[in-house]
Amino acid sequence: MLAEIRQQPEALAHTLSSATRPVERFKRLLEKRRPRLVVLVARGTSDNAALFGRYLLEIAAGIPVSLAAPSISTLYDAHVDYRDALVVAISQSGESTDTNLVLERARAAGALTLGITNESGSTLARIAEHTFLVRAGREKAVAATKTYTGQILMMYLLAYALGGRVRIADLERIPEAVEQAVALEAEVEELSNRYRFMRHAVVVGRGLNYSNAFEFALKLMETCYVVAERFSSADFLHGPIALVEPSFPVFAFAPPGKTWPSIGETLAKLNGLRAEIVAITDSGNRDVAGHATRVIRLPRRMKEVLTPIPYIVPAQIFAACLAVQKGLDPDQPRTISKVTLTL
Repeated sequence: MLAEIRQQPEALAHTLSSATRPVERFKRLLEKRRPRLVVLVARGTSDNAALFGRYLLEIAAGIPVSLAAPSISTLYDAHVDYRDALVVAISQSGESTDTNLVLERARAAGALTLGITNESGSTLARIAEHTFLVRAGREKAVAATKTYTGQILMMYLLAYALGGRVRIADLERIPEAVEQAVALEAEVEELSNRYRFMRHAVVVGRGLNYSNAFEFALKLMETCYVVAERFSSADFLHGPIALVEPSFPVFAFAPPGKTWPSIGETLAKLNGLRAEIVAITDSGNRDVAGHATRVIRLPRRMKEVLTPIPYIVPAQIFAACLAVQKGLDPDQPRTISKVTLTL
């Protein structure tokens, strides 16, 4: 898991350079056949990437986005009218049975279909009319890391293809930002030792980093066996904050920008409850120091829209190191496997 976390700068750079031609072709197609909505279908970590895509595509491209519920097709055998829709299936392995079934039915129902996967020879790549390939190399660890950031990168490229406010030149800066995040490994490993007896936690984010709250919590659950709840900072104040007592661990994604007032308000209330707060941010947010017990700070200020990929990297490292602190093997979590087949 740690080796694959360290591979992310190279994997992202390779993915971006390899995607230029297919993305430009897809962009030209969408100019002639613009969908009325986008439907994203995925499971697990890929579903967290889809959650990010929902925010980004609506913000940057101004097109409605829905997250598919595969059970509608696999259990209830419902038939949905997908005419004039773009249906995007996201799967690391490309072999997720329910994701593939939804895509197959959507294509038959008139949708334009796109597959995003790390495996060019997968079932998903065969079913989809068009494919964006994540070029992360084989992922051996059960807990996905480099494929998650690769899928997030593909969401930016999809927004670009839809005519959204995304600049390729900005995306080209992401691998370097991730390299700087990877360089925090020793600092994050030392911090993880403080939480080796942690059994419960909350992770909060908002907006473009809301998906990272889900992904960080998932990593804590599957590699460290920590019961980790995940919330929007807005939703958290509507009831779940009652969970918090003194020393209760809360992890927060706290970029500068539009979401900081909401995140800052939440952290201020958590401070009043004497929670143990770890904030992930960058050098552009100096206010966070007065709101958190510990701060993981990336050295370079970034536009908020570009923070999700670099910000998740310290969280991935934390989960991998915490698992080791707990005497666990993050590469082989109990009871789960790399490819999960569900209907």
